[in-house]
Amino acid sequence: MDGQTGQDGQDAPDEQEARRRRLAAWRASDRVLSRVSADRRIGERLAALAEAAGDVHDLDDWTDVYGNGVVTELERRTASLLGFPAAAFFPTGTMAQQVALRCWAARTGNATVALHPQAHPEVHERSAFSVVSGLRTVHPTAEPRLPTADEVRECDEPFGALMLELPLRDAGFVLPTWDELVAVVEAARERDAVVHFDGARLWECAPHFGRPLDEIASLADSVYVSFYKSLDGMSGAVLAGPAPLIDEARAWRHRYGGQLFQQYPAALSALLGLERELPRLPSYVAHAKVVAAALTDALREPAVPWARIHPPVPHTHQFQVWLPYDKDVLNEAALTQAEETGVTLFRRWFSEGCPPGVSVTEVTVASEGLEWTPRDVSEAVSEFVRRVRATAPASA
Repeated sequence: MDGQTGQDGQDAPDEQEARRRRLAAWRASDRVLSRVSADRRIGERLAALAEAAGDVHDLDDWTDVYGNGVVTELERRTASLLGFPAAAFFPTGTMAQQVALRCWAARTGNATVALHPQAHPEVHERSAFSVVSGLRTVHPTAEPRLPTADEVRECDEPFGALMLELPLRDAGFVLPTWDELVAVVEAARERDAVVHFDGARLWECAPHFGRPLDEIASLADSVYVSFYKSLDGMSGAVLAGPAPLIDEARAWRHRYGGQLFQQYPAALSALLGLERELPRLPSYVAHAKVVAAALTDALREPAVPWARIHPPVPHTHQFQVWLPYDKDVLNEAALTQAEETGVTLFRRWFSEGCPPGVSVTEVTVASEGLEWTPRDVSEAVSEFVRRVRATAPASA
């Protein structure tokens, strides 16, 4: 993610100028591993959407009103991709998942949700499950991975729903094997629980599992997917599941304030993501493995005291890099490298949740990253490490 933002998503006043500097450097870079929609200016995004939208929808169609038209088409197409009979578009995934889990709670008679403590609702949503939706959470495991079947079976409290974030982003975009995932789902069924997939990044999981999206989604009772995290959409999410659940979800969407008057820009950009980015994700996942291996080689001693690529072989097109330096040192080195060489290797480094003197960054390999060879990675690492070592010694 970019930016040190408050929990309301707004930049702190003293962060705004630093963010402008970062955006200017990233935008001017000739070589990046990925670009995200938030890096672009308003006019650029509007012009690109206007130019391409006709490829995915009839622009002579009327604009949507409260979720019809192009929004309905997006819901239909997403439901088909995931193999569900129905789907509903939501302005945010936070809202979609609260609605899904409260609907399941009413059906199961149990408002307790089993999920990982590093799952998005626990870390990034200001306790919305409990504060807004009256849900309670339990954690089958605290290990930095998805729970195992035995951990689900042995959870010492009953729960009505098991929520699995695929991949588990804050643990390093990690996934279980296909057999492990099937076993976890079966264990939840043994406990009379429903299964919900937090599939914000489900789109890029197919290569790891070796299964098509609809087969993966079929393991769950409901699935949420995002359109901006991997598909370069503007915003928005879809909740897919059985028709009765989705009908109730639409009612709760209205109550939560999610029935927006018009959403055609977000819907059109989501359709473009499904058309253009979704077919390319397997190539991003494959090349992320190349980039991760090259980073591992380039960061070996004596370049830095130690480094960790996690997971060593990425499960998706995103992974973590850990280094034993203060985040300010690493952020300045990354930014000056972009400004002075036109190469953005790393974007933002963070120390929250890290041991003292250790920082972590997330690496995403997208279309721009396909051009990077192992030699390109090695040269970029050399430039980065030179700037780091000139600024501060390693702390470990």
